[in-house]
Amino acid sequence: MNAPAKMTSIMATTVRLPAKADGIEAVAPVIERRSLALANAGDAIVEIRAAAVNPSDAKAAIGMMPYAIFPRTPGRDFAGIVVDGPAALIGKEVFGSSGDLGIRRDGTHASHLVVEADALIEKPAGITLAEAAGIGVPFVTAQEGFRRCGMPKPGETVLILGLNGKVGQAAAQIASWQGARVIGVVRKDEPYAGHAQGVVTVINSSREDVAGTVRELTDGKGADIVYNTVGEPYYEAGTKALAILGRQIFIAALKQTVPFDIFSFYRGRHTYVGVDTLSLSSIATADILRDLVPGFATGALRPFPIPPGATYPLERARDAYIAVLGSSRDRLVLLPNG
Repeated sequence: MNAPAKMTSIMATTVRLPAKADGIEAVAPVIERRSLALANAGDAIVEIRAAAVNPSDAKAAIGMMPYAIFPRTPGRDFAGIVVDGPAALIGKEVFGSSGDLGIRRDGTHASHLVVEADALIEKPAGITLAEAAGIGVPFVTAQEGFRRCGMPKPGETVLILGLNGKVGQAAAQIASWQGARVIGVVRKDEPYAGHAQGVVTVINSSREDVAGTVRELTDGKGADIVYNTVGEPYYEAGTKALAILGRQIFIAALKQTVPFDIFSFYRGRHTYVGVDTLSLSSIATADILRDLVPGFATGALRPFPIPPGATYPLERARDAYIAVLGSSRDRLVLLPNG
């Protein structure tokens, strides 16, 4: 790697969380000016043009992530322009994500970010920086689940529980890109809200038997992969919908325990995979995102749309944190430099 260019320190404008809040309404971020400089030869400084707001950012602010430190700058996802670091990267438009940033170390809700150069991915042409910032956590989570359990294959059936959540939509995109058939579950009458390379069959769990409908749609076989983005509420339906040798992915839970039927598990020769993207470093996260870059470059995968009402200046970070845990279904983005 090229040696970093010499540059004086940068005064960054940052969102700071001084301490854990008792609830989301009590979150009181402050705006601070902080000096940033390269500490290691393998680092870079990115001028942040857009930084997504994830539910985990808000949950960490209220103590739901036990390893979150205070005080800190939150934010896991970002896109921007490299202004210092390895000469080959200077001026490049890049994006990235992390399990460390914004949780155990200062994150992306700032005008500038110091991060490992190996964590930076050049932004594909054809998508905006705001869209690139929104790729991060949802697509990393979806892809890591598939990588861990075996990528969907052409002809396989992927059942996504919680289809219209952001991870659910990312999983539907990736599965259809890989040639799999996608069936998704929602809790009310609504169509699939995202992009896909083929038809996504939607099941309304409020009025249909999920497992029974999946069996009917697959001639009795069941789903080769069940992607459970919700947890316990869909555990029984997802397990009953699994094919022999089926794999089930878990990324979240409302309750800690479920009624585990060990007979069905081993007789079905099932595989269960747990995914926690907060355990991934910035560099490990970048390795996952690089798998997806060809899809975004060709348009087979599409970033989430970022409507004007879903963007916030740093000074309104609190509003964004409240919205992401509230009723907003948009991908929310902070615009620190614009």
